[in-house]
Amino acid sequence: MTDTIHTPSAHDQHDAKEHHGPSDMQFVTIFFILAGITAVEVAVSYIDIGPFFLPVLLGLMVVKFFTVVLYFMHIKFDHKLFGRLFYIGLGLAVFVYAAALSTFQFFAG
Repeated sequence: MTDTIHTPSAHDQHDAKEHHGPSDMQFVTIFFILAGITAVEVAVSYIDIGPFFLPVLLGLMVVKFFTVVLYFMHIKFDHKLFGRLFYIGLGLAVFVYAAALSTFQFFAG
């Protein structure tokens, strides 16, 4: 009787990669969460909550942004280096946008 060592085939490696990330049910759950947050954003836009209007909408926007990035773009499940590169690019884009707006005196009262 000979001992054979099982070497993973391309098919086995492909199957292992398919299970990388959320399941279909998790995607559906995330969809309903995002739809709920969008409904709250629309409701907030129709009611007068005074000075809390912009902070509430910005907070909801940030939650939706990171949910989409982490799950639908698979940043949460990829190598940490890819996540860092994405966030560095995001930070740089926000900085450049803020700098461009400040040159037009957007922040001046």
